[in-house]
Amino acid sequence: MKDLSRALSELVVERVGFGIFAVDRDCNVLMWNRFMQDYSGQSLEEVAGRNLWECFPELPRGWLKRKFDSVFVLGNYAFSSWEQRPFLFKFHHDRPLSGSNGFMQQDCTFMPLVEDGQVVAVCVTLADVTEFSILQREREAALKLVRANADRDGLTGIYNRRYFEEQMRIAFDHWLKSGPTLSLLMFDIDHFKRVNDENGHLVGDMVLREIAARVPEVLPEEHMFARYGGEEFAVMLPGMGLDHAMIVAEDVRRAIAEDPIENGEVRLWITASLGVSATRESFTTYEMLINEADAALYAAKRQGRNQVAALHVGGV
Repeated sequence: MKDLSRALSELVVERVGFGIFAVDRDCNVLMWNRFMQDYSGQSLEEVAGRNLWECFPELPRGWLKRKFDSVFVLGNYAFSSWEQRPFLFKFHHDRPLSGSNGFMQQDCTFMPLVEDGQVVAVCVTLADVTEFSILQREREAALKLVRANADRDGLTGIYNRRYFEEQMRIAFDHWLKSGPTLSLLMFDIDHFKRVNDENGHLVGDMVLREIAARVPEVLPEEHMFARYGGEEFAVMLPGMGLDHAMIVAEDVRRAIAEDPIENGEVRLWITASLGVSATRESFTTYEMLINEADAALYAAKRQGRNQVAALHVGGV
């Protein structure tokens, strides 16, 4: 019966669907199952009694030696997840994996083998978790896409109001702690209701998308551009004073007004009115910055549209 149990154990070790190998204190190979043989291309006869590093010089020797030593010294199990280290052995897998060079993704468990109260060897199990890692990566990519889309306006693809105000709050708090000046542009399209009424909402949507594409071309590298609502847009300019922001606002105005927006037979000359504000000592909340820029925008409209206005003159 004892011989049968041993035979069954050996059969399980050989036929189990994961890798099993063991090394002694000198890192000589003591055990090497069929899984390891099939994927490494080296049989038990080829590796038994030989030093693991000689057989597989590409192994992460320093990291793996520390794992072995911790098991020998402490007598405890140790683990390694594919998320921490994608693979131990460079076993090829037939599935394409982004960032993994096509190697099998592996979870490893390091177990002490004890005789007479002493750890005499370390047994390592190596599980193929490639399928799981693929699903996990796909899930993470999908979640990342969902999060990104949640921050974007569905029509224009630029940031939406919710995300813009979150970032405004962060930037304003930074300014309160002696950060650089923060400026804000707000603009909306002149007579946009007339565009929709005379040409239809599909043309109106085209105009919004075209403006969302034109404006970033004239903005400085450090900016955040968002659709604030309807035909209204906002641009945050960290580290920029009012005078410089007024120049940027004029660049935006020209980018919108100087060339017609065309699509097929439709050819529209579009203009926008812009309001500019910048942080100053009397501001205590980011909403005050928004309200002033919005008020300046409507001042620009009252003054004839297609122009830039600021309520507070003389920024830095």
